[in-house]
Amino acid sequence: MHTVELIKTENKEDLYLQILPQMKSLLEGEEDTIANLANFCAVLKEAFNWWWIGFYFVKNEQLVLGPFQGPVACTRIAFGKGVCGTAWKLNETIIVPNVDEFPGHIACSSASRSEIVLPVLNNENKVIAVLDADSELLNCFDQTDAHYLNKLLQLLSFSV
Repeated sequence: MHTVELIKTENKEDLYLQILPQMKSLLEGEEDTIANLANFCAVLKEAFNWWWIGFYFVKNEQLVLGPFQGPVACTRIAFGKGVCGTAWKLNETIIVPNVDEFPGHIACSSASRSEIVLPVLNNENKVIAVLDADSELLNCFDQTDAHYLNKLLQLLSFSV
């Protein structure tokens, strides 16, 4: 059994730097995508105590819920709708400091106050999924999160 040991710190970059090598070690050698995505979400949920983190996969021209950590979530999201659908449409990371100020925000949970969504690309730079993280706090996510979450996503291989 593999464990992830983190030294709690107020500096999120330090926390990401602790997570990166341990996440690499955790994912190496496991070929099952779902298992890796589940552990990926669990590590980040435990490390940052976010309200929700998970993946949505592009299937039949919509986003469909994949592995996640947190309360029950929206199962399907249309192209261009909400933060996830918009990140998919624009093929770019979206950081939302206050979800109440994002036009068309889909409130899967009223507890969510801020959000970050990163597109996951295949080898042809086509969006195949998005990583979505939500916090109960306003202004929780920033460019540090975007940078390191992208680095962490590079450790994954997708075959779903």
